[in-house]
Amino acid sequence: MTSQVSSPAEQADENAEDEQRRPGGAKDVRRLNRVIIRFAGDSGDGMQLTGDRFTSETASFGNDLSTLPNFPAEIRAPAGTLPGVSSFQLHFADHDILTPGDAPNVLVAMNPAALKANIGDVPRGAEIIVNTDEFTKRALQKVGYAGSPLEDGSLDGYHLHPVPLTTLTVEALKEFDLSRKEAERSKNMFALGLLSWMYHRPTEATEKFLTTKFAKKPDIAAANVAAFRAGWNFGETTEDFAVSYEVAPAARAFPPGVYRNISGNLALAYGLIAASRQADLPLFLGSYPITPASDILHELSKHKNFGVRTFQAEDEIAGIGAALGAAFGGSLAVTTTSGPGVALKSETIGLAVSLELPLLVIDIQRGGPSTGLPTKTEQADLLQAMYGRNGEAPVPVVAPRTPADCFDAALEAARIAVTYRTPVFLLSDGYLANGSEPWRIPDLDELPDLQVQFAQGPNHTLEDGTEVFWPYKRDPHTLARPWAVPGTPGLEHRIGGIEKQDGTGNISYEPANHDLMVRTRQAKVDGIEVPDVEVDDPDGARTLVLGWGSTYGPVTAAVRRLRAAGESIAQAHLRHLNPFPANLGEVLEGYDKVVVPEMNLGQLATLIRAKYLVDARSFNQVNGMPFKAEQLATALKEAIDD
Repeated sequence: MTSQVSSPAEQADENAEDEQRRPGGAKDVRRLNRVIIRFAGDSGDGMQLTGDRFTSETASFGNDLSTLPNFPAEIRAPAGTLPGVSSFQLHFADHDILTPGDAPNVLVAMNPAALKANIGDVPRGAEIIVNTDEFTKRALQKVGYAGSPLEDGSLDGYHLHPVPLTTLTVEALKEFDLSRKEAERSKNMFALGLLSWMYHRPTEATEKFLTTKFAKKPDIAAANVAAFRAGWNFGETTEDFAVSYEVAPAARAFPPGVYRNISGNLALAYGLIAASRQADLPLFLGSYPITPASDILHELSKHKNFGVRTFQAEDEIAGIGAALGAAFGGSLAVTTTSGPGVALKSETIGLAVSLELPLLVIDIQRGGPSTGLPTKTEQADLLQAMYGRNGEAPVPVVAPRTPADCFDAALEAARIAVTYRTPVFLLSDGYLANGSEPWRIPDLDELPDLQVQFAQGPNHTLEDGTEVFWPYKRDPHTLARPWAVPGTPGLEHRIGGIEKQDGTGNISYEPANHDLMVRTRQAKVDGIEVPDVEVDDPDGARTLVLGWGSTYGPVTAAVRRLRAAGESIAQAHLRHLNPFPANLGEVLEGYDKVVVPEMNLGQLATLIRAKYLVDARSFNQVNGMPFKAEQLATALKEAIDD
């Protein structure tokens, strides 16, 4: 049997559900079940703000959504150049969705560079809105256009809407005492107003946001609101936009509850605060700013009222050193970074393994090696998290799968750290960190109990009957050592990186003791209780796709496409990468083929092959962008047919 996976263009055609004719010459309204919009422009054009505001209004309207911000690594790349293009893609729907979408149905291009950088992703038949004011001869030449694509017929396959956004914005703001340059800065709000009209987005919250954001500059606030309203009115009155679109709320996609739009980094910050409250421990973050992890530091610094203390260190080593000191002092200690920072922190992570203290190491992965691609995404730090330390230094590894899931992953990482007295890696990535989706705010009684019992006094009796405190006398179930807060009378003990004697914690160079301590630390990690991996296999498939981290959305979307086309395929997704779930080996043995998609060159596949002797097949991508569902569906179909 032959089956096909529909292309983005075909899916766009499938979107239209019905069209309503308005009486009296009013504009038509077309109902869609989903839309993918991409805002693109120069890094100074405010595309991230525009996309964020459109997303916020879409979330308040009740649509399911997923976003993909994409911006240059340079703080301010040369204006009008391809390296300086910034974009924001939003996929919203009246049903459950999983990804920001493979290809935009609508592209808003603020200049020639934005058009050229993004046109390759836009399917034929899609709508393109261009700011014609920026298509000057100089701007076209800067990005390699010999002539204007608005006039040479190269865009004939698209629904092109040429709009002089800059001119219209300046005209709308002529009553304000602003220079032309100041007025031009509001053209992103004009574009936002136009798109808000096209897709029937609410407007009140955006106007309130602008008034609050520029509260100290009321003229600027009023100008931005005026530009936003002018964009809305332009859509309503111009003949070029004859149709507007409605995407109903995704009422059936969400269980009952209170929801908000949330990014991965914000969810992580909230999860850390919740973990500290559930553990009744002060939260300490020792961090050095690094893209794309810095937002966690920024957010946590706002929450001193919840007992959060943030320390912006002079470098990565100082950041984790301070965090480990806070762990020794009885805090829920966290350090945040990305791949290059993990390399610098590795010695102190090894010290935390030796000291057996709870410490959360949050790695928001990005493209590497070295500085690599600071603003792009990758999953290539898994082996570094597993093995990137000297000696035998095992560390548990947890990975969230969606932006909202970062909240739960933070709680799970904290549970493991405080229960087993160990540093824990949490591997998020740039796609999750900056992307967003609806998040149901949990009730307090849904959160896990993370209460910690500190050592209070002697825990061992010597042969002569003397009661003493042994810092490495372990819990027989978890193998965790006592957590003794400094200054507690009678609990004095040695601290440092030299090997300790089992039980007493005295310095020991005995070969047999070192062997015992190494094996015990490994056994502690191996014995961490984690849930079994769940398998989604409704048809008894022979092929399993195994994912981890942020591949969840694209993989699940691809699996849905294949099943809709009549194919049989199973899916499993890993949150716990060290230790693996206890049933993983049995699951893998139940399938003829195992395919592992990763945004690296096959790191999880390497671990799976080594541990379970399974011929796991890799499907890899390291271009700094998340997988597309169509791309994965095609690869998985080939694996099924092979």
